[in-house]
Amino acid sequence: MLGANVMWGMMAPVAKMVMAAGIVAPMLMTDFRIFGAAILFWLTSLLLPKEHVPAGDLLRLAGAGMLGIVFNQGCYVFGVGYTYPSEASIITTTMPIWVMILAALFLGEPITWKKVTGILLGASGAVLLVLGGHGASSEMKVDNPVLGDILVLTAQLSYALYLTLYKNFIKKYSLVTLMKWMFTFAAIALLPFSVPTLLRTDWGAMTVTEIGGVAYVVLGGTFLAYIFVMIGQKALRPTLVGMYNYVQPVVATSIGIWMGLDVMTPVKAFAVAMIFSGVLLVNMSKAAHRHRPTPVDGGDDVSAEGHSR
Repeated sequence: MLGANVMWGMMAPVAKMVMAAGIVAPMLMTDFRIFGAAILFWLTSLLLPKEHVPAGDLLRLAGAGMLGIVFNQGCYVFGVGYTYPSEASIITTTMPIWVMILAALFLGEPITWKKVTGILLGASGAVLLVLGGHGASSEMKVDNPVLGDILVLTAQLSYALYLTLYKNFIKKYSLVTLMKWMFTFAAIALLPFSVPTLLRTDWGAMTVTEIGGVAYVVLGGTFLAYIFVMIGQKALRPTLVGMYNYVQPVVATSIGIWMGLDVMTPVKAFAVAMIFSGVLLVNMSKAAHRHRPTPVDGGDDVSAEGHSR
């Protein structure tokens, strides 16, 4: 989970750099991620033993693709386009809170004082880090901040639902089988909305820098990151999985400092310490280790869950 969120944190400045030229629109970047990952996972599946997936499970994978990919990525991309970047970043810090609540409701995962304290500590650190890096965002003109905030919040809720509702189901199949079908259904759902953007894009105007940035977003920020997420999701409780979301603003800020686009301040250093302290607290929570995996027919990763702890 740490590796996945580090790659997602790196993806933020890379994607901004690519889209700054105006050739690659947010919708096109989403297309690259979803269609590119679907192709890569299908190619990878050709090198592995074939897994049969019944029609009923295909429907469940379609639902997982909608929650974990389409609504999560789509609502976030469009939401950021309508609202202030700082507000969108702050709203993303609510995702672990929703995961904790939903995991308690659907999975019976206990809410402990360490979890609550860790999540609040991490969220406070993330908000402090975001506010410290977006002081000028209030001067920006946005189209509809209320709609944008609702869309970003919908993205967080959809991913929290995915982590919670599919926690046990994903143990039935290998991660490549899961990902190829989830991204395939996501690509099918996105295709009608993608055609206009694909037709009006000036493909010949893309530079080597933009192509390289897109390649990282597809290979690192999507393909490898989702492999890491699936491994982490199988091995950890949903609340702890959600907590690693707070690593992303730390990585994005660190890259900004390295590139000379930002500076390290005592406030930012304190915010980073709060975030990692929050992750540590949730990781230490007895509830994160109390439950042992229940064997599921067809699951080949159950033993890995216990071993990873």
